[in-house]
Amino acid sequence: MDKKLGALTAAAAVAGAGAAVALAKKASGGRKTAEDAGTETCAPASYRNTELGKHEKNRKGIYYTNGNYEAFARPEKPEGVENKNAYIVGSGLAALAAACFLVRDGQMPGDHIHILEAMDVAGGACDGIFDPSRGYVMRGGREMEDHFECLWDLFRSIPSLEKPGASVLDEFYWLNKHDPNYSLCRATVDRGRDARTDGKFNLSQKGCMEIMKLFMTPDEDLYDKTIEDVFDDEVFSSTFWLYWRTMFAFENWHSALEMKLYFQRFIHHIAGLPDFSALKFTRYNQYESLILPMQKYLEEAGVDFRFGTEVTNVIFDIRDGRKTATAIECRVNGAEQGIVLTENDLVFVTNGSCTEGTIYGDQDHAPNGDAEVRTSGCWSLWKNIAKQDSAFGRPEKFCSDISKTNWESATITTLDDKILPYITNICKRDPRTGKVVTGGIVSCQDSKWLLSWTINRQGQFKEQEPEKVCVWVYGLFTDVPGDYVKKPMKECTGKEITQEWLYHIGVPVEQIPDLAAHSAVCVPTMMPYITAFFMPRTRGDRPDVIPDGCVNFAFLGQFADTPRDTVFTTEYSVRTAMEAVYGLLGVDRGVPEVWGSVYDIRELLHSTVCLMDGRSPLEVSLPGPLELLKKPLLKAVRGTVIEKVLRDQDVLRDGM
Repeated sequence: MDKKLGALTAAAAVAGAGAAVALAKKASGGRKTAEDAGTETCAPASYRNTELGKHEKNRKGIYYTNGNYEAFARPEKPEGVENKNAYIVGSGLAALAAACFLVRDGQMPGDHIHILEAMDVAGGACDGIFDPSRGYVMRGGREMEDHFECLWDLFRSIPSLEKPGASVLDEFYWLNKHDPNYSLCRATVDRGRDARTDGKFNLSQKGCMEIMKLFMTPDEDLYDKTIEDVFDDEVFSSTFWLYWRTMFAFENWHSALEMKLYFQRFIHHIAGLPDFSALKFTRYNQYESLILPMQKYLEEAGVDFRFGTEVTNVIFDIRDGRKTATAIECRVNGAEQGIVLTENDLVFVTNGSCTEGTIYGDQDHAPNGDAEVRTSGCWSLWKNIAKQDSAFGRPEKFCSDISKTNWESATITTLDDKILPYITNICKRDPRTGKVVTGGIVSCQDSKWLLSWTINRQGQFKEQEPEKVCVWVYGLFTDVPGDYVKKPMKECTGKEITQEWLYHIGVPVEQIPDLAAHSAVCVPTMMPYITAFFMPRTRGDRPDVIPDGCVNFAFLGQFADTPRDTVFTTEYSVRTAMEAVYGLLGVDRGVPEVWGSVYDIRELLHSTVCLMDGRSPLEVSLPGPLELLKKPLLKAVRGTVIEKVLRDQDVLRDGM
């Protein structure tokens, strides 16, 4: 099988990336994908008009579409919506998005929508707070791009809190037009010296072939496989892997399937990977820029927020192929309560969480605690639901080994001017201008913790003091001793994490203790499940957004399954919310399909050239007879549109 697929890959390099897609389908033996299985229509085979039956809903009650016609249309009011209620468990991005779609597209009365949240604040993983006892805290950040189709579909309708008369999308669009994002230093070595990666991936021909082989492998062949199963040192020793693992937080033992999905999903951004010019960021932290506008929109619509309400189980009546949610069990401020449901009561549950069980430290304390034993929270909720039917997924696949799903982040806030020159020396920008600073993470290539750090537009908080700068730092390897602090990151106080960071940005060793103690304050956060969604999986481990047979129930968020999109993104959360609402409520409007760059021959050809650091795939020596076919094939395309496409994407060059 490996030799056969290798030959197919080599042939694809000659014929162009369009052929790669066809060859991949051939290699899969014509098997249906998970997406195909859910999109069969009832249009008779005799129809010759391709539009007839095109927008028939699949068995989940939705259909996928693209283009302005569907994107700009407003759906009709679903029949009987006034008689329905919705209960949404959680108040993270996916949950709030579901509520927004119920209001905007489902036209459900706001007071019929109930958001049940265990904490006293909305936002879930999209947080950003000032803790008077600790300091500023950001557990993570959100990277966005042009083709988050569902996300932008949502935020075009959410009013901006900053600019009267504008939407959040308008505000975001204008900001990134005037202040485009890009990095001037992607990685450092030797304590703050530019690693001079120079936008190169440094992949050998064998490494490129390994990536292309993964690209063409059917999903089914990657179930329960790790990245180590498909790559070797040809990839792992490359600059490509440094870029990839630090940007997306992939580890060698994570899912090969998720790696492939990421590569296909963002193939149009390969050129922007080295300098982050593909990315866009909000003005403030994600909580203030994304969550608060949504919350205000929902509150003004009359949506019922119930904080201090921890849902512990959803009870189902399962018979005759139908699964009906009949009750919600919960604790309200510690008191056991229940909510009785009918088929007219729709239930949306965020199953699993990447920030569940977060342990907070501070300047003088490491984030110590028992993260393994969790007797409450959304993981327990999912386990209780999953016990009732196999269609509800297998949460244990994701939350059972925190040694493989954890990493630690920290928010370092500078208190004076003393550290800023070392920052400016690396990122070549003044961090206090309010504009792009690092343009994305700067990875310390020789750090034993594999430390990365970033400074987004300052202030990152609306009320942030102008003299302060918030730095977000994270380490992929939390259990090995550092280079300056000879302790594992997970055992370090905030002050010690700051010391390790100062060491790697070039602060003289003799100044490090004083600056860490008096010129900065640091809040570390250990997150046991932060990359749980990257664990190797097989079909059914993540439940469908609307599990088969469900009448009034859907899952939301990163641990629900939707075709082709990638987890650990804001888009995935919003996409699952749109699919859940449209499917259960019967909203007659297309869900925007995942951007189709993977099917665009121009993007495939261009990304191949980028991946090979500017070399053309036609410069690669092919095995035996294939090399002899190269010149006749190139001669055959002379003067055709194929030649133009190949030249436009720099695959075919003068002299070839």
